[in-house]
Amino acid sequence: MQPAALQSLSELERASLQELALFRLRERLPGAQLSLDRDGSRGIRSIRQKLESLSKDRKECSPHTFGVPLPQVIANDRACRRLRAAVGRSRRLCLELEATVTSFRARRQRRLPVGTACIRASLPEEPPSPAPRDGSCWSQRRGALSVDSITELAASPSQLLEALQLCHPRELQPRRSRGAERALSLNPLGWQVPRLLDRCCAHLETHGLHTVGIFRVGSSKKRVQQLREEFDLGLDVYLDEQQSVHDVAALLKEFLRDLPEPLIPRELYGAFLSTARMEGPAQLETLQLLLFLLPPCHSDTLLRLLSFLAQVAKHAEGSCDPQGHQVRLLQIPGNKMTVSNLATVFGPNILQKEKPGEKDAGGLNFEDSAAIILVLQRLIEHHHSLFTVSPEMQSDVLRRLFQTDPDVIEYLLRRKFPDVLSPEHEEQPPSAWTHSLQPGSASSELFSNISFLNLDVGI
Repeated sequence: MQPAALQSLSELERASLQELALFRLRERLPGAQLSLDRDGSRGIRSIRQKLESLSKDRKECSPHTFGVPLPQVIANDRACRRLRAAVGRSRRLCLELEATVTSFRARRQRRLPVGTACIRASLPEEPPSPAPRDGSCWSQRRGALSVDSITELAASPSQLLEALQLCHPRELQPRRSRGAERALSLNPLGWQVPRLLDRCCAHLETHGLHTVGIFRVGSSKKRVQQLREEFDLGLDVYLDEQQSVHDVAALLKEFLRDLPEPLIPRELYGAFLSTARMEGPAQLETLQLLLFLLPPCHSDTLLRLLSFLAQVAKHAEGSCDPQGHQVRLLQIPGNKMTVSNLATVFGPNILQKEKPGEKDAGGLNFEDSAAIILVLQRLIEHHHSLFTVSPEMQSDVLRRLFQTDPDVIEYLLRRKFPDVLSPEHEEQPPSAWTHSLQPGSASSELFSNISFLNLDVGI
């Protein structure tokens, strides 16, 4: 088994990984308040409070991107993409209808003033349906796809049918459910990063890595406010070379600052800061377990931000040639934003103890400020390894799923160990992959070849 990125795990595996990380963190940090509470810090509210919040949201048009929780931002982005796609389809339909009417009028004008037979003879024969003759562009057809079109779209029909079989609600019924009785998927979750943050990072990676004093030089408040309003309206904003690097950097900082819940939830504030007193591998292992507790949207967004900050830190010094000598002819300056400087700028926005508007929220003391900078430094420097699941941790997750969800473990093993199966087993239909474990089945041969499943998970 090879190390795997956290985002490559299925939803079911990530949920089991969270529980495993929580169990190990309680041993490492006995005094920390750790939980997997999905309702957040507010907990369950009364019906009256919910109604009051709904009426308040109707009276006050809440921002579309700024000042709303991160899951809502991602949901709004998804809704805007669907709306733009629907508008695009409507426009294409209008153009097709206009072209059809124009063609019909042109043929009618060319029609001869004779009998119907002459009219039919003068017009070329056309197929009765608008379906393509060669079947090469099934993806452009409107409406539902037939079975034939599905097989033509898939490069490997067996893999597509396998996915359809495993995603069928009846096949997923025996598995555990979280939240509102929603079955956990066996496939990896989609990349959950806000459109604004991803485009700001992409713009700065293209145009701002060599800008001196990025994130510290002032910006135009008017231009930043205009960009903010455009994103709040749900417009499809594109940041090109005409946009100022400092304006985009200020927009990114404002987005992180205005999140009601920071990228690292406040419930984990003390646990993250406690790692500042650790050293060496113990510190990195504890940070990794804490990162595994983050919800998928917070985890994906934090990884995107940390990878961008690591790119900025790589260009802090001036450019050098392969021999290590300073490049004087090109005179490419460094941005002067080291890992320590970036941690100082972004630390208070990512790690927050209280909300900025609360009464108890005061200035950070020196110890907390130093701990925040140190923790964020470690996150930036080791972001790739921290978001990578080791083979040992994957084995523990599979052992736990073998005890809690034996009906899906076979599919997960087939996906992780495709070379274990013999050719005759690969030809079996996908419907036989999700049955319960029976002696002499393909599952038994898989488990006998993979010895770690015979161990106890210990939780």
